[in-house]
Amino acid sequence: MAGPEIPFTRYIDAEGRAVAALPNSAGTQVLTRLYREMVMARRFDAKMISLQRTGRIPTYPPTLGQEAFHIGLAHAMAEDDALFPTYRDMPSQLARGITLAEALLILGGDERGNDFAGPRADFPQAIPIATQVTHAVGAAYAMKLRGERRAALAIIGDGGTSKGDFYEAMNFAGVWRAPVVFAINNNGWAISMPRDRQSAAGTLAQKSIAAGIPGEQADGNDAVAVYDVIGRALARARDGGGPSVVECLTHRLTDHSTADDASRYRDPGPLSEQWKEEPVQRLRTYLSDEGLWSKEDEEQLIAEIDSRLEETVDGHAASTPPPPEAMFDHLYAEVPADLAGQRRQVMARFAGETGEGDGHG
Repeated sequence: MAGPEIPFTRYIDAEGRAVAALPNSAGTQVLTRLYREMVMARRFDAKMISLQRTGRIPTYPPTLGQEAFHIGLAHAMAEDDALFPTYRDMPSQLARGITLAEALLILGGDERGNDFAGPRADFPQAIPIATQVTHAVGAAYAMKLRGERRAALAIIGDGGTSKGDFYEAMNFAGVWRAPVVFAINNNGWAISMPRDRQSAAGTLAQKSIAAGIPGEQADGNDAVAVYDVIGRALARARDGGGPSVVECLTHRLTDHSTADDASRYRDPGPLSEQWKEEPVQRLRTYLSDEGLWSKEDEEQLIAEIDSRLEETVDGHAASTPPPPEAMFDHLYAEVPADLAGQRRQVMARFAGETGEGDGHG
């Protein structure tokens, strides 16, 4: 049965050729910035995997092959919009302005990293699947009630769109005409569950129709398409046009996480074909062909990125970890009695004491 017509946008194809006139908003400065931060995302990804494999961070969700999605949407946002990320969206957060030092704290389980120096309105990563979309709708409705010209953007994976939270969030957003955009990172897999076994819908974007809100698709391997489609949806939301769903079609070119082995459930044949569509080479080819990027530019960029990463990793290794009792802090305005007692026990244990610690809390 044929599904509804869902708009699809692509500007640069897998060979790095423009297949449509690029939007006016995607000038040379924007294009080179998108590319620079996509390279940063890829090298950050490789560095974090190295840190995990050597025991310096606990686990890590790779973003290899999804850089156009993360960087494109981040640059489509206004500074005072609010991002609601998942555990796989560190590249978006970095592009939004959190520091590398904050990123390493977060990945190491240190909550101090979530006190962002830059994007103060952005929320911490959501680890449970799909909970962030309901939070985004609530925040967006608050923006509307306050008369603010702002929008919320919630990122969700293809598997997350099968959760009830997603449908409930869309329903509330539609009824309230909340200024929120749901950006679906459809990389084809929910851990080991392929897209065609998750949903019988022809597209994930068309799930928005039941909620009475528009949905469209973008080539998630084309940073310009993501930047443009998400940008238009956010602008519409800020102008009072209500919510949108944008499904970005991309590929997961590696394991779900460093605790996963995708070779146990995934045919390597399609993966080799998907590598031909990867976003970093695509945009580099376009920029090079247009005379906007050179081999010297590439070498200088990689040297700069690697130097920043090494400096940050060294600084992180030399930093003082939070005390054990910090796990109880910042949970409640007033600490409940049971947690206060547990906090004192933890302090006493790690201080080598037999009493109740310093009585804090």
